[in-house]
Amino acid sequence: MKTKIKKDIAFKGDNMKLVDKEILLAELKEISKTMPDGLVKGVVDVEKEIMVVGADLYSDGECLLLQNGSKQEKVWGITIYPTESKDENLIALCSAINFRPSLENESYTVKNPKLQEKIAKVFKKLVKE
Repeated sequence: MKTKIKKDIAFKGDNMKLVDKEILLAELKEISKTMPDGLVKGVVDVEKEIMVVGADLYSDGECLLLQNGSKQEKVWGITIYPTESKDENLIALCSAINFRPSLENESYTVKNPKLQEKIAKVFKKLVKE
C-alpha cells in the first residue's frame, strides 16, 4: 500500500511544509521571520523533485520525506536564505544530514557537482518569485 503524502504535518515547528508543486519566495520570507537567523531549513528529494521547508530540525524534514516514500540516498539538506537578492546566494547545500561517507560525501556540504546541480534544479523548479 502506498502512503499518501501528508501535508502540513508539524514535528518540531508549525511552519514545516511539504512542497510538491511550488512555493512563493514571499512565503519562504514569512517562514524565515519565525526562524533563527532568518534562514529556512529545507530538505530536497532529488528523485521525486519535492522538498520540505520550515522544520526546526533538518532531520524532521528528512523524516517526513522518508515516511512518505523517499529514498534516503535521494534526500539532501539545504539552507535557504530567502532575503538574499542574488539567486546564487538563496541556498547553501549544507546540513548535518548530508554527512554520508557511504555515499562518498564526507562533509556537511554536498560535494558532488552533479548532485549540486540536481538539488539546485529542484529548488528552482519549486520556488517562484
